[in-house]
Amino acid sequence: MEQDWLWGLFGGLMIGTGGAIYLLGNGRIMGASGIIGGLADGSGRDTAAERVTFLAGVALVPALLTLVFGPVATNITGNFAVLIVAGLLVGIGTRLAYGCTSGHGVCGMSRLSPRALVATALYILAGGLGVVLFRHVLGVI
Repeated sequence: MEQDWLWGLFGGLMIGTGGAIYLLGNGRIMGASGIIGGLADGSGRDTAAERVTFLAGVALVPALLTLVFGPVATNITGNFAVLIVAGLLVGIGTRLAYGCTSGHGVCGMSRLSPRALVATALYILAGGLGVVLFRHVLGVI
């Protein structure tokens, strides 16, 4: 039986739990782009230790789970140019939307924030259009 959906469910539960702990622990929304942005532009200097700890957890927990459960197959492309363009597009999108999937999609939607509902609908639409463009029109992924 195909069990890939279990990894998605497990990942979603981990992100939701992390968002709840982050909110309960410091009273702020867990938005990864805001956490990284505050480190990059210096506006989060007063909470730098908290931000770095969060980012370390984001990197280390999947690595530890890979050691325990083994690697999980992904469908990521080996085309580094596509990965760079995709990363830049995501970065631009998070700036335009004043947040990312963790801030709007997980934390904002769970609070029924109208801004988060609109932002989430728009980035899902943009992602779908990106797949059509890059996979079906340009054939690069």
